[in-house]
Amino acid sequence: MDEPAVSIVMAVRNGERFLPRALDSIAAQSFTDYEVIVIDGNSTDDSVNIARRYSRVRCIQQTGSGFMSAWNQGIKLSASPFIAFLDSDDFWSPDKLRAQILYFSEHPQTDYVIGRVRFFLQDSIKPPPGFRPMLLEGSHLAYTPGTSLIRREVFSNFGLFEDRWTIASDLVWFAKLKEFGIKVGVVDDVLLHKCVHGGNLSYTTPKETYQRELTRFLKESLDRRKTTETLS
Repeated sequence: MDEPAVSIVMAVRNGERFLPRALDSIAAQSFTDYEVIVIDGNSTDDSVNIARRYSRVRCIQQTGSGFMSAWNQGIKLSASPFIAFLDSDDFWSPDKLRAQILYFSEHPQTDYVIGRVRFFLQDSIKPPPGFRPMLLEGSHLAYTPGTSLIRREVFSNFGLFEDRWTIASDLVWFAKLKEFGIKVGVVDDVLLHKCVHGGNLSYTTPKETYQRELTRFLKESLDRRKTTETLS
């Protein structure tokens, strides 16, 4: 049996509150040649049962720990030529995958395609301390897993997400793609709707952790450039 064109990887842990909305947005996609790989991090709520209600979902127990480990496990379990990611508390616009697959067909040299994100407050709550309220205005072009569709070869050639980072692994991964000139395409539409709520890891992690990890990455990037210049 042929593999689907797209493997969608989703990490979840105790996500029953938002998970149906996320999976419904996948089921509503106008592009239908996909599979969903949900990696469950030992949920104690109804997340696993919810995921297994959807016909195209494979729900797998996580073997490691942490968000990046779950994503990497999902990538390894997939075999599709394109890989996408969706957080269990976010949702996609209905034409997300179709628009990106169309872009790849029209620009075959592209390695990955991103789009725009629109942030929204869940239940009109007060934004978490680490969230910038200005992000709620309009939409934003985003180099993030949730807006992306990525050729499998990018992971094969460039590597998986590094789990040595506490919070910045996806930011570092995309920054490295830009640093090494991996070819990106842009769909200038809102593809991802990102939920802002009190449990967001991105906004509840201390700012000092972000700053420390980004500083470390910038130093490593500078060292790589120096080494390249020396060798050339």
